[in-house]
Amino acid sequence: MANTPTSRPSLVTLFVAFAGIGLMSFGGGLTAWIRREVVQRRGWLDDEQFLSGYALSQLVPGATNVNLTVFIGAQLRGIPGAIVGVIGLNALPIAIVLALGAIFLHTRGMPGSALLSTSLTGMGAAAIGLNLGTGIELGRLHIRRVVPAAVATVMALAIGVVGIPLLHVLAVMLPVSLLIAWLERR
Repeated sequence: MANTPTSRPSLVTLFVAFAGIGLMSFGGGLTAWIRREVVQRRGWLDDEQFLSGYALSQLVPGATNVNLTVFIGAQLRGIPGAIVGVIGLNALPIAIVLALGAIFLHTRGMPGSALLSTSLTGMGAAAIGLNLGTGIELGRLHIRRVVPAAVATVMALAIGVVGIPLLHVLAVMLPVSLLIAWLERR
């Protein structure tokens, strides 16, 4: 997963990129924004590297997107890159949330205070659409056989339609997927 020296950004560039991601993804859709910036826009990683990092980020404890930021920062600039990426990703959104929280507490119950609540709901809906679009795009690019498409479909339906918790679906589908991959290689 090594990158060429030309794709190695400075720490300042890495900070600015993740600060922008943090601001653009306010309300959700963080993975989609990270992929768009790191893979599509800047070319720091390819889709295979990104998806490997994303899978690893889901397996280790902690917030997946923070873990993904640590992975990307470490791949590009080592430990300083991981630290700068996480600070860039979180600093501005935390400041915004604290400011909005203070405003919300001071204006609660006043005329027009429902506007803030409605705005936040709209941001959540946009984030869901962005994540769905990214999932469809990645699936179209990387799932080319019937069996992996069936596994992805079963997982999406189990979680999104039936409402089975993610951990339960993963507990069943991860071993099934590994067994299928092992059988296909034989």
